[in-house]
Parts: sequence; structure tokens; C-alpha cells
Amino acid sequence: MSNRPVPLLVARDLVKAHGSTPALRGARLELAAGEIVAVTGASGSGKSTLLHCLAGIVRPDGGAVTYAGERVDALPERRLSELRRTDFGVVFQFGQLIPELTALDNVALPLMLAGTAREAAQERAAGWLERFGAGERPGLRPGELSGGQAQRVALARALVTGPRVVFADEPTGALDSLASEQVMTALVHTARETGAAVLVVTHDAQVAAYADREVRLQDGVTAGLEVCA
Repeated sequence: MSNRPVPLLVARDLVKAHGSTPALRGARLELAAGEIVAVTGASGSGKSTLLHCLAGIVRPDGGAVTYAGERVDALPERRLSELRRTDFGVVFQFGQLIPELTALDNVALPLMLAGTAREAAQERAAGWLERFGAGERPGLRPGELSGGQAQRVALARALVTGPRVVFADEPTGALDSLASEQVMTALVHTARETGAAVLVVTHDAQVAAYADREVRLQDGVTAGLEVCA
């Protein structure tokens, strides 16, 4: 009998094509609360597509994604948007911060979209910037930040709502080795502290080493994956 905990997020037999090009060909994955899983594979293996399907950013052509008993792939857009505001936090390779907003307002934005008053949202955002070592100059805009600083702001934004699952798509791909280490250390520490599940897509073995478990994608299929009954 497996000692693995009950999964929070489950993908079964995912199929997805971009036009005539297959990206996923039956991928499977399970993620438990508090677990950090790295999805690795060569460029073009379907890693980012898998993450986008799991986070409800794109819908698979076949298969199923289940989160806490809900079929993510079958949810209406309104419910998907709600999940991404509350339960899911997403970090992309280049942060995708809003250039017109300050670091503080970028982090506060998800809270304000969820109905938190601006002052309270900014106070909470400031605390998360401090936690990630990015609180010294909250009034700077993304174009005034280094790559490592911007990515720490992006992490703070992804985690400020207290998500149950954090999706990180090549979060260190644009960073040097020192900044990568700082970002991953901060992400792992915060995940351990909050109990969030983390799915990291990466091609970097050093980043994958931070995970509890590694799932490898090859030609759109997961390899060497233990699946709970």
C-alpha cells in the first residue's frame, strides 16, 4: 500500500494539441497538499501546457483535471477565475507584472480584485514583499527592478491570497544562479510554512532538486510516475 497522501489535484490522461501539433498525449499527475513536485523534460515536451491545463488557464482536449473534487476542465470561466483569485497562485518565467503598477500595487491587486479594501490590501502586500526580501522599495515599477527582484514580487503576488496550490512555470528561467537560488529558497520556505502544494515546471536540475518528487514529461507523456489508487 502506498504511503502517499490523498491527492489534492489530479490529472488523468490529458490530451492537448496546439493546432495540428500534439502537446500532451495522455499525461497523468497527482499533487498532494504540502507537496512540492517538479515537472521536467526537454523543450517542447509539454511541460507548460500541462501546467496551464492544471491551473485552468487552457482546457485539455481530452482527459480530466480534478481539484478538491471539482472537475477543473469542466468548470465555467467565472468559477475558474474565482479559483485563480483564491485557491490557485501562478508564477510565470518573466513574472508578467503589470508595468504601470508599483511593486506594492502588483502584489495588492489580487486582494483588491477579491474585494479587499485598498489600504488593507496594500498592508498585506507590504508584508509579503518583506517576506520575499523585496520590501525595500515598494514604489518601484517592474521596469526599475532587476530580474530577481521582479520575480520575488511575482512570487509575493502569487502567494498573497493564501492559495492552496502554487503553479510556477520556469520561475527561474530568466535569472542567474544566485537569483535562482534565492527565489527557489523563498518559494520552498513559504510553501513549507503555509502548507501550499507547489508544482514547478523546469528544465533545470538544480531547481528540480528543491522538489519532493520529480515527474518527467517526454513527448507529452509522464514517465516514472507513481499514481495512487
